[in-house]
Amino acid sequence: MERSAFLFRKRGYAATSMQDIAESMEMKAASLYNHIASKQEILQELLMGIAEAFTRGMEEIRQSSLDAESKLEALVSLHVQLTLENSDSIALITGEWVHLSEPQLSEYKKQRSTYEKRFLKILNDCQEIGLIGDKVNINLALYSILSSLHWLYSWHHKHPKISRIELEHQLKMVLLKGLIVE
Repeated sequence: MERSAFLFRKRGYAATSMQDIAESMEMKAASLYNHIASKQEILQELLMGIAEAFTRGMEEIRQSSLDAESKLEALVSLHVQLTLENSDSIALITGEWVHLSEPQLSEYKKQRSTYEKRFLKILNDCQEIGLIGDKVNINLALYSILSSLHWLYSWHHKHPKISRIELEHQLKMVLLKGLIVE
């Protein structure tokens, strides 16, 4: 699966053939079809696997006894962990998901929407207790944070030597604490 994710990220789903995938695995396409029915099946497995990992992580964080600020920090850590462990698959969530067929497309959209609503709830909780200022548009904050985290795979590819701990620390400072010292 990792080789397929790499090819989909580099070439795009539409431009990657089963022949390309088979060649990357040093096998014939006919042999690949003994294990996988279609390219769509591969995409579904990759994207739904990532969606489920985010959903599980979100649920663990939501159900935990952590305070709102710690939950927000845990979400950043979740994104870093999943990105570092699955960078090629994570890259697919920024655009290749549109190639999913039904019913997986609807399920993927549903999981993404639920995740975003739960993330927004944690941001709202932070605002209610005064961690986030009253004038901050929480929807814009959600968009900004998730956009940065969704593209983290690209940044990390160019800066692979930064440790996971340092990456988490820097992202929490930049995304959650801000840039300007007051």
